Amino acid sequence: VVEVGGAGTLPRSIESARLGGQVHQIGVLTGGGDINPAGAMRKGLILRGIYVGSRQMFEAMNRAIALHKIAPVIDRVFDFEQAPDAYHHLQGQSHVGKVVIRIAA
Repeated sequence: VVEVGGAGTLPRSIESARLGGQVHQIGVLTGGGDINPAGAMRKGLILRGIYVGSRQMFEAMNRAIALHKIAPVIDRVFDFEQAPDAYHHLQGQSHVGKVVIRIAA
C-alpha cells in the first residue's frame, strides 16, 4: 500500500494491506495523531517511511543537475500507440537506460 495521508488515513491503509504486506508512507497530508500499531502487528506488516527531502534539497539537486549537465541514458523511445511493445522491450531486460513512451509529439 502506498500511503500519502499520514495519521488520518494510515489506519485505513493498514486495514487494506494483506497479511505480511507492506505499507509505504510517502507523505503526511493529514494532521498528526496517535496511531495504534496493533493492526499492523496482527497482520505482520512492514511499515516503511520514505523521505523525499525538503524543497531546498530539491532545488540544490536541480542546480547540480544543470551545472554538470546530467541527463538520463535513454535506451529507446516508443510512440504512445506502441506502448505494449515498450513494455515487452522492458520485460526482455535487454535495455540499457530508460525506456520512454512518448505521450505528446
